[in-house]
Amino acid sequence: MPDNQNQRTKDSWRLQHYMALCGVASRRASEAIILEGRVTVNGETARELGTKVSASDRVLVDGKEIFMEETKRYVLLNKPAGYVCSLSDEKGRPVAADLLKDAYSERLYNVGRLDMFSSGLILFTNDGDFARTLSHPSAELEKEYIVDSSVPLPRNLAEDFMKGVRVDGVFYRCRDAVELNSHRMRIVLIEGKNREIRKVFESREIGIKRLMRVRIGNVGVSGLQFGQFRDLTSVEVQSLLKLCRKED
Repeated sequence: MPDNQNQRTKDSWRLQHYMALCGVASRRASEAIILEGRVTVNGETARELGTKVSASDRVLVDGKEIFMEETKRYVLLNKPAGYVCSLSDEKGRPVAADLLKDAYSERLYNVGRLDMFSSGLILFTNDGDFARTLSHPSAELEKEYIVDSSVPLPRNLAEDFMKGVRVDGVFYRCRDAVELNSHRMRIVLIEGKNREIRKVFESREIGIKRLMRVRIGNVGVSGLQFGQFRDLTSVEVQSLLKLCRKED
């Protein structure tokens, strides 16, 4: 895991890195927040991604001052269908992070996404480096799904998905796919392109009744009911990081 104590002894950080350490969002999401003009440093709106700040600077996001968080949180949620994975939703839809608000005082954000109609495991954290490592394309972290279809599955779908399927000019390929019965398939992804499974199924005119993520790396659903969550153990956090490939 990153040595957060050493990071705190630095004289300064890039603004997006500092925001991640404060638990605002991942570095990438923090960059978007900066470019939207939502961040001020010592009373001045910051629009440069290379802006340097120190712990003595006063940084506000949407008018609220942010601080370095002492406690790093790593939370596993079994998201019910019907919740969106974002910090807020302009359409007023239920937000998955709200399921954690009563249990954690820290501002937690999701690592990766599940679409609104999908259910299953998703990680939340206030550790920007942890989120960045797991989300980096080189990580190739396995994510396992169970998909229930509304019509019988074509017998060659699993094999085709493993070989690769091109939909609207985008190439999709899973690491593994197994037909469990005529209406259920287990699929393992490592890329996690936007709505990948749904797009492949739609290209074959196969309706999806339920799509549930049951594993992320070495962490499984482990008896969590929909809407329930738990802290990851330190062993699980370390193991997830070890599963991720080193960045170039």
